[in-house]
Amino acid sequence: MAAPVAPGGPHDFAFRRLTKPEEFRHAEELQREAWGLTDEPPTSSTIQRAIQDNGGLVLGAFADIYLAGLTIGFLGWDGTQLYHYSHMTAVRPPYQNHHVGFRLKAFQREEVLRQGLALARWTFDPLQSKNARLNVRRLGARPDQYHVHYYGTMGSELNRGMESDRVRVTWALTEPDVEARMAGQLPTPEKDLARWKESQALIETSVGEAGLRVPTTVSEPSRPTAHLEIPFDLQAIRSHETATLRTWRHATRDAFRAAFDMGYRVDDFAVLPLEHERRSFYFLSASPAPPPA
Repeated sequence: MAAPVAPGGPHDFAFRRLTKPEEFRHAEELQREAWGLTDEPPTSSTIQRAIQDNGGLVLGAFADIYLAGLTIGFLGWDGTQLYHYSHMTAVRPPYQNHHVGFRLKAFQREEVLRQGLALARWTFDPLQSKNARLNVRRLGARPDQYHVHYYGTMGSELNRGMESDRVRVTWALTEPDVEARMAGQLPTPEKDLARWKESQALIETSVGEAGLRVPTTVSEPSRPTAHLEIPFDLQAIRSHETATLRTWRHATRDAFRAAFDMGYRVDDFAVLPLEHERRSFYFLSASPAPPPA
C-alpha cells in the first residue's frame, strides 16, 4: 500500500503510537527515504508490531494522516537497571527543519516516564553535527561510551564508505539539567564562546584544499575542560573531501577514547561562529575524583 501524500501548506503535527498495519508499513517507507536505504532492510512492520505490543514504543509524528517522523525503542536491561533503548529516530527530509525530531523525543520521554522508567539510552554517529546538537545540546543526553565500528559495514547512503563508530548516550529523564534543556534553557552564545576559549583542544584542524576543515593533530586531555571538534557539515566532506572521512573518523575515535579512558565526560555541544565560519564542538569536563574509601 502506498503511503498517503503529504498535505500542502504549513504543518502542525500529532504525536501518537502507531496502531494500524498500514502505519507500520508506512514506517518502513519512511526509513528508506530518511536514510537512503538500498542494500539493507528497514525495521520491518512485523517487528514494529511486536515491539509496540510487548513493552516497546513505536511513535509517530503525523501531518494529518501522513507519517513525517518515527521513533522506535524497546525495553533494555544491563544487569542492574531497566531502561528504554531508543533504537532509531527518523524524519523525512522535507520535515527535518520543523523540529520534528526534538518533538518526537519529547513525546518519547513522556511515554517512557508513563511506563515508570526514568532512563533512556541510544547510539548515534558522533560525526553528525545535527544529531549531536539535538541529542546533547537540546535533550541533555550525555555520551558515556564509544563503540568502534559498532554495526559493521552498512549499506545506507548516510553510512556508505565509513566505519560505523557510535557513541552511546544516557538520558536521565528527570534530572534537573534535562528538564531545563527540554524547556529551552540553554547556555548563551557568550558562555559557549568563553568555554571554548578556556578549554583545551583535543583535535587541532586546518582548512584543506576544498575549503573544509581537516584534523591535523590529536591530544590527550590534560586540563579540567576540553573541546573536541567534529565537522560542521559531514555531507559536504563526503561530497568534496571524501578522502578525509577516514581522517575525521580516526581522529575523533582516538580523542573520544582517550578522554573517556581518563575519566572525562561530555556535558555539552555547541556550534560556534568563529572568524565567519561555523564550527562544531563537544565540550568535556574532567570527572571529580571519587571520595576516599
